[in-house]
Amino acid sequence: MCRLLCVKSETHFPISHYLKELAHISKNSQEFQGHGWGYALYNESKWELYHKIKPIWEDSLDVAPEGTILLAHARSAFENKNIKVENNMPFQSGNYAYIFNGELRGVRIHEQGRIGAEKLFNFIKRFDNGSIKEAMSTGLAQIEKRTKYIKAFNMIVANDSHVHLVSRFNENPAYYTLHKKSENGMTVISSEPFGDISNWSEIPQGVHQV
Repeated sequence: MCRLLCVKSETHFPISHYLKELAHISKNSQEFQGHGWGYALYNESKWELYHKIKPIWEDSLDVAPEGTILLAHARSAFENKNIKVENNMPFQSGNYAYIFNGELRGVRIHEQGRIGAEKLFNFIKRFDNGSIKEAMSTGLAQIEKRTKYIKAFNMIVANDSHVHLVSRFNENPAYYTLHKKSENGMTVISSEPFGDISNWSEIPQGVHQV
């Protein structure tokens, strides 16, 4: 039950503006999003990660870094548990960085990971034979078979050049629907639109490549 943001650009861009938009969305969310936050920025062939335990709207966001892909995540911890900075996303796994928002009940998978999001991604990676998009499709299908109920499952995964996402939910579409806008060589994905909302479109449920 977190807030997600992804920005992918053909050229380097400063991230401060987008982090401030995520802070505004998070502070005004119907759910409390103050259990910490973080971002992963792809810059010069590597991921740079930043995590804080304080709410994003209480952090200093006048930052200078620039990059070509940004993943940012404001956390609402499940049942207010495991509130530690090391549990804040984005997580990195090899060349991938990823963020997750959702809630699953009765998940019957055995996988390594500190929290559910990490276990789910590690399970999906089992099916990666050169296409993370196919792995996400296959992995999600297997997770659905092994889960009593999926309230929501939104995951955004990025490497050095591509962004993939899966969106799946059975409740509260106003809250869980992801939104996208593309203009001037830049694509933005967000839990909620910001700025000129006429430029945004809803992302249908399923697995997508950006």
